Amino acid sequence: MVAPTPGPVAGDHDELTVGEVAARSGVAVSALHFYEREGLLTSRRTSGNQRRYRRDVLRRVAFIRVSQRVGIPLAAIREALASLPDDRTPTARDWYALSAAWREDLDARIEQMQRLRDHLTDCIGCGCLSLRRCRLTNPDDALGAEGPGPRRLLVDDGPGE
Repeated sequence: MVAPTPGPVAGDHDELTVGEVAARSGVAVSALHFYEREGLLTSRRTSGNQRRYRRDVLRRVAFIRVSQRVGIPLAAIREALASLPDDRTPTARDWYALSAAWREDLDARIEQMQRLRDHLTDCIGCGCLSLRRCRLTNPDDALGAEGPGPRRLLVDDGPGE
């Protein structure tokens, strides 16, 4: 007696449907369509006009979600993803190079978040003069001479920033 040939196993193929990507990534189908419209992801269309994604799209979606969560703008995410190879699944070296390019920006964001955390209940140098404490730590809005905005929370990014 010959054993039956097993049929296809779910997930045992090179391409994923939009529903499979949504289920595996935890991202809504509408978000995947949005990412595609924004140039963050690509898919091919079947003869029935259905989207098919390469399996490496799961890493890209994870990267997009994590990047957005730490406040990286979509334009920067798009630029970073464009630097990855289209003809193959990105390697650990590819991801390292991509993340290394963001290290300085992420360090600045971390510093900004720490300043926010540490000084949120204190005078932030915004010039509002609405809190009694500001009269003590920013009398006569002296920090206004340094420029607009919350001077004590801003990280100096250099000229023009």
